[in-house]
Amino acid sequence: MTPAQFVAKAGASDKFEIESAKLETSSANSALAQFASKMIADHTQSTQMVKQAAIADKLMPKPPMLDAMQAKDLAALRAAKGSSRDALYIQQQKAAHADALSLMQSYASNGTAHNLKAAAGQIVPVVQMHKDMIDKM
Repeated sequence: MTPAQFVAKAGASDKFEIESAKLETSSANSALAQFASKMIADHTQSTQMVKQAAIADKLMPKPPMLDAMQAKDLAALRAAKGSSRDALYIQQQKAAHADALSLMQSYASNGTAHNLKAAAGQIVPVVQMHKDMIDKM
């Protein structure tokens, strides 16, 4: 994976996390609402970390864009209501965090851009914590 591809995938992952979490901050399930608020804060931070690392590695990161599947999942989440939305959010978050963890671990191990590789390594434990949290819900 090229550094630019990593930046695009990481940005899309964070954007999906933030946009989907915005829908869940008002959930009647307080644990889920708190999780969603944490996702917004943490993924906003990781977006900044990746952006700063990309710039340090002489890349000009583009604004994050969702991929087709993320856009479809977000639309489904917007259409769902109440406990059905909560259940769908949990399901989507389990998959999204598994993908994000794999992406970060892979780039932290095999990345070719020094600063991005270091940022990915710093993000891994945060994504692992999120995955552990959502897996318990």
